Amino acid sequence: MSDPRSTEVLLQEARDLEAAGEDEAAKAAYVEVLRRDPAHYSALCALGTLALSTGYRAAAQTAYRQAVRLQPDNPVGRVNLGNLYYQNAELQRARAEYEAALRSDADFAPAHQGLARTLEQLGEVQGARLHWQRGFVGHAVAPQRYRGAGPPLRVLLLASTRLGNVAATQFLDDRTFAVTIVYVDALTPEEPLPAHDVIFNAIGDAELCAAALQQAQALLHRSDRGVINPPSRVLLTDRLHNAQRLGRIDAVIAPSIRRFESTAAEALQELRFPLLLRAPGFHMGRHFTRVEQRADLPAALASLPAGELLAIEYLDARGADAMARKYRVMFIDRQLYPLHLAVSRDWKVHYFSAAMADSAPLREEERRFLEDMPAVLGERAMQALTQVCRELDLDYAGIDFGLSADGSILLFEANATMAILAPGPERIWDYRRAAVNAALQAACRLVLRRAAV
Repeated sequence: MSDPRSTEVLLQEARDLEAAGEDEAAKAAYVEVLRRDPAHYSALCALGTLALSTGYRAAAQTAYRQAVRLQPDNPVGRVNLGNLYYQNAELQRARAEYEAALRSDADFAPAHQGLARTLEQLGEVQGARLHWQRGFVGHAVAPQRYRGAGPPLRVLLLASTRLGNVAATQFLDDRTFAVTIVYVDALTPEEPLPAHDVIFNAIGDAELCAAALQQAQALLHRSDRGVINPPSRVLLTDRLHNAQRLGRIDAVIAPSIRRFESTAAEALQELRFPLLLRAPGFHMGRHFTRVEQRADLPAALASLPAGELLAIEYLDARGADAMARKYRVMFIDRQLYPLHLAVSRDWKVHYFSAAMADSAPLREEERRFLEDMPAVLGERAMQALTQVCRELDLDYAGIDFGLSADGSILLFEANATMAILAPGPERIWDYRRAAVNAALQAACRLVLRRAAV
């Protein structure tokens, strides 16, 4: 017997289920709406957002694309798809969607915000500034959805309008926490701080967001609540400063780093090659290149944005199989949590581009690391990690590193921007779930404990 309820009644039931935190039931209800009406725009957008929040990125992309095909002039669908492309590091596709949204609605703030971040990563700083102004001024306070049944724990999340923010939504569950994001570099002095029980400073990139961190530090005088990751400590975590102070720890091999202007390449004449050149403040491997020999230096400099650059000593993290390894360990409430091991033939190792999905032996190597980190890393490296955690003195942070032949750690970076990203739904990633969940739960407990204090 067919269901007599109308499509709109089913859609409202799906929304009610989602609002109550019944995500799987809500997902099934949205799918039923679309079974009856495959061109239902609202259901497609809602299903895409729910799929993305639960780790089903491919399903989210399918739903968002269909929504855009149905209503190409609707800026909401364009921004949804643009945000997904941005998260996938498909910056030109993201840009196209944001620009299409603004052609439909020139004042649509979420499109300006997304385009500002995208242009920043593409190195178009002047264009990004225009969209920051239009996207964030007047929108500095952004309350997030709360789906809990009882009184919420209110979290004030300090963020920068630029990149370099902690991905805190992964562990600030909307059934427990009522989060209000405050973009500190867009907040006017006369705007009051929203009511809150605890402050989480999510501004984590000391190179890109130094001014925002200083503004966040000034805001703390307007609150008497506990603060997670005080901005004054985050300010000390830029690559150059980290290399100097962490390199003094026994069993930490930190690269020598030199800051220089792109027009003053003569400052690099005495450095050894290969070396790495990086434009500070960029993420996802953008504007980060390896220079094999001195003759390649002019071409490398020409490929990077003009202005301040970092010359970084290359630390060889390759194993006997010639594959480069990058370990990530989280420091949460001064405890160590293994998060992932990425293995790649490329010197520039990211988990999303590593060889893990295609290699069962590499996944087995990662499983051993996640399940018994001390046995895999050894006592020397474990002691070094403990000392790094103590020196950073942050409530929430992480470190990316390699291992040297003598068991020392090769420091790549250590800061608060390390994200805890859930693995995809495929069964091959089941071995990762316990470690990821342990880190997420530790971050959640951290916020709960600080709010109680």
